[in-house]
Amino acid sequence: MNIFKKTIFTVLVSLLLIGNVYADKVKVGTEGAYPPWNSKDASGNLVGFEVELANWLCIYAGHDCTIVEQDWDGMIPALLMRKFDLIMAGMSITAERQKTITFSQGYADEVAQLAVMKGSSLEGMDTPSGINLSLGGSDVKSALKTLTGALAGKTVCVQTATIHQNFLDSGDVGSVKVRTYKTQDEVNLDLAAGRCDAALAAAVAFTDYAEKSGKSVVLVGPTFSGGAFGNGVGIGIRQASDSAIGKRDAQLLKDFNAAIDTARKQGKISELAIKWFGFDASM
Repeated sequence: MNIFKKTIFTVLVSLLLIGNVYADKVKVGTEGAYPPWNSKDASGNLVGFEVELANWLCIYAGHDCTIVEQDWDGMIPALLMRKFDLIMAGMSITAERQKTITFSQGYADEVAQLAVMKGSSLEGMDTPSGINLSLGGSDVKSALKTLTGALAGKTVCVQTATIHQNFLDSGDVGSVKVRTYKTQDEVNLDLAAGRCDAALAAAVAFTDYAEKSGKSVVLVGPTFSGGAFGNGVGIGIRQASDSAIGKRDAQLLKDFNAAIDTARKQGKISELAIKWFGFDASM
């Protein structure tokens, strides 16, 4: 082989190797504004339960990952535009979202609950726990009736494009005055400032805010899951197709489902949940 051909051969091999490395790089999108699921520290670094879990899942799956920020309301569109490959952003698995994207198996439960400021007239509301909307029955009907009466004429603040907004807009708790915000932080601030009678989100989002801010935030009313609130939190992935890229998406789904299995069996999800939530929220 002459020098010219050898050089060409070396370049082609190098490009092939680079291509293989590039193909294995995975970008994970997260919001960075939904503590303790995902947020930023004082130095601007992404932190939180899902940030740490994403790093472990990438190790178990054998992928070289980068975690990137994305505003919540553009999360699914950005995934579909291939700005990143996976979503780990406290995103609940719902039938509506499954029309557009695929989900891994769930890795954590997200229980929704109302929050008010101490002294609110809503503070004495009945608070049954573990109301799963998917099961129906008298307990569900009773819980919805309680909320319908309590929230009549009230303003409830919520992050836009979330399962919590969908629930309030569904009519299941009557006609509620819903005020939407771009981030959960904005919801928390307006709740504390008295511009909301109540707010709805993951219960841990409020307990985290109360702990860090020192504000007298009180959880009230039933704890909800299932139905409009989805079936746990999972990794969002593009739907597979027959194209080469679509097949890679299918492989990512397989790899990360296996990684979640490994993380669960090794106790890593439980460990991180207890660290960030104060209890075991693993599924």
